[in-house]
Amino acid sequence: MKALLLENIHPVAVENLEKAGFEVELRSKSLSEDELVAALPGVTLLGIRSNTHITPRVLDAATDLKAIGCFCIGTNQVDLPAAAERGIAVFNAPYSNTRSVVELVIGYIISLARRLPEKTEKMHAGIWDKSAKGSHEVRGRTLGIIGYGNIGTQLSNVAEALGFYVIFYDIADRLAHGNARRMKSLDALLAEADVVSIHIDGRPGNLGMFGEEQFAKMKPRSLFINAARGFLVDNDALRKHIESGHIAGAALDVFPVEPKAQGDAFESPLQGLDNVILTPHVGGSTQEAQEEIGWFVSGKLRDFVRSGSTALSVNLPAVQPPPLGDGARLALLHDSVPGVLAELNNLLASEGVNVTGQYLSTAGETGFVVTDVTDVPPTTLEKIAGNPHTRWVRVYHA
Repeated sequence: MKALLLENIHPVAVENLEKAGFEVELRSKSLSEDELVAALPGVTLLGIRSNTHITPRVLDAATDLKAIGCFCIGTNQVDLPAAAERGIAVFNAPYSNTRSVVELVIGYIISLARRLPEKTEKMHAGIWDKSAKGSHEVRGRTLGIIGYGNIGTQLSNVAEALGFYVIFYDIADRLAHGNARRMKSLDALLAEADVVSIHIDGRPGNLGMFGEEQFAKMKPRSLFINAARGFLVDNDALRKHIESGHIAGAALDVFPVEPKAQGDAFESPLQGLDNVILTPHVGGSTQEAQEEIGWFVSGKLRDFVRSGSTALSVNLPAVQPPPLGDGARLALLHDSVPGVLAELNNLLASEGVNVTGQYLSTAGETGFVVTDVTDVPPTTLEKIAGNPHTRWVRVYHA
């Protein structure tokens, strides 16, 4: 079996998959749709980061593909329903780089509050500008967090320890950490926050959610940070408000269009502005985070292919069976309609197959059942595969 890993995924993922018996090809950059269509035949596992996009056309060409690993937090670069329809599992790393992103955001806030981008630029130009003008402590300021998930809540905890007052807004019902206060609306948060930091996901409905209207409602001389998704923010509107002085500074780690490979040209309307920090999508790019992500996601891919575990899959029903023991394991992905499980168990009984354990779950129109048995006769497997509601059926042995 072959695994193709793109975009400089950490070597620990290569080591993990090679130990599991995979032939691993590692590439440093992302691939275009046409390049993926050409590269994926014969590939069992695909590993990507945020810059490789998996479309239905790509999935149609990937006739041997069983699973995709997103070695990052986001999965919006993958057409998840299309992958589920084809029985291809998708996994990500929802927690592994949380601390790295939070630390970067804290660094942004302190750097912007002290106007360090301007100070360091002048020093490199040979100019000694020792002045406290426009430089502030962050203690006692109000941080407004938009999106209170894994990253937002940890940012809340760290920021409060630094002396921030924390407010947050989330459309989901989230538990406030520490002394953080939930705001009833985004407008209420914008009116009160000295620093606004976005930490929402990349679902299509969030496209362009922060633009001219939202910047206009921010407090005068406040700071803005986006380390979530590039397409959430109208950067032309942000430039306008920085040039007018309404926004005192900004830091961005993500952009609507990002270069595909190391060293490629980068362009943004925010280039050349004072007190603006631009970084090349490095929020989760620490050695610690990348190693953890490489280990975690490659382990999910390995376990899915070797034992049928879909634990933490983002597009298939989540089933986490125990380690595979003696006998065989039958994994069935099927349409979620009444009677499929009864038909399966009746067939196994009629064929004299002894069931030693069964684990199942459904999600939307898809069902997944893992059945541990003493053995699976070929005729039984053929009958299961021939059921019109079967998407795929696989057998695993210890």
